[in-house]
Amino acid sequence: MTGRVHKYGDNVNTDEIIPARYLNTTDPNELAAHCMEDIDLEFPKKVRPGDIIVAEQNFGCGSSREHAPIAIKAAGVSCVIAKTFARIFYRNAINIGLPILECPEAVDGISNGDEVEVDLISGKIRNITSGQDFQAKPFPLFMQQLIAAGGLINYARERISSC
Repeated sequence: MTGRVHKYGDNVNTDEIIPARYLNTTDPNELAAHCMEDIDLEFPKKVRPGDIIVAEQNFGCGSSREHAPIAIKAAGVSCVIAKTFARIFYRNAINIGLPILECPEAVDGISNGDEVEVDLISGKIRNITSGQDFQAKPFPLFMQQLIAAGGLINYARERISSC
């Protein structure tokens, strides 16, 4: 996957990813229309399918709402790369099939607006703009299959229907 980077700092919390005032809906398109707007008002207008969010430490901290990764995925973001993720966001992202990678070196070597290519299977991250390569630890095969299926529910449905 290849996309343009939207870069953010430390401690981006779930209220900033999708403000609480929009939690009265579970419609992914409605959530996407307000994704990141409290820290980047123009994000919903400028994000394009395949774009990548890059953030510093503790991305997704705060409440445990699944709305946050759903909003990001529905906005068209193909991957989130951060130095670290809040544990509950990490699990929610995997559960809904949003690819995420922890790679501090990549975060330090990527700037807002750069074009980045990510290979989820190998964990390779290439900053096309600068020509730098980085290596994240790839997910185990089971988690890769879960993400490829679009999340835990889709994965379970596929497994049950194949029995």
